[in-house]
Amino acid sequence: MVEFFNMMGGTVLAILGSGLAVLLCCIGSARGTGMVGEAATGVISEAPENFGKCLVLQVLPGTQGLYGIVAWFFALLQMGVFGGTNLVGTMTVEQGLAIFMACMPIAFGGWLSAKFQGRVAAASINIVAKRPDEATKGIILCGIVEFYAILSLLASILLLMFTIPA
Repeated sequence: MVEFFNMMGGTVLAILGSGLAVLLCCIGSARGTGMVGEAATGVISEAPENFGKCLVLQVLPGTQGLYGIVAWFFALLQMGVFGGTNLVGTMTVEQGLAIFMACMPIAFGGWLSAKFQGRVAAASINIVAKRPDEATKGIILCGIVEFYAILSLLASILLLMFTIPA
């Protein structure tokens, strides 16, 4: 068992970290966009002309899912899956742990920011309902939460870029 972990442990850790980046970001995005969609249906049923404004607010929490895919792609690049130097099965535990940890900023930052951005966007649907001409204020409020998702993605990308396989 120890020999198997020493042989495959690095690969398993790297795949687990990159998988968590996608999984948690997509869970957060699904929850966030779902919340906004629920809030928007009442507004749209009363004022169908506000559909476009509600749709923009609904899409915003979905970006974190895309950020998770970007981090996953960078992790696979670092593992050599796309570059011909395939390290899958030959990674040390230290290399796998480094990739795993590099994926954690976007995994948790993306998950939580999508959830909270969904709450802000759902609340911003009230702006669309009461003052449709001021919907951009809600978008700006959502953008502030988005900034932290972008920082999480940047942290993961930089960590992955400097996780050099030995």
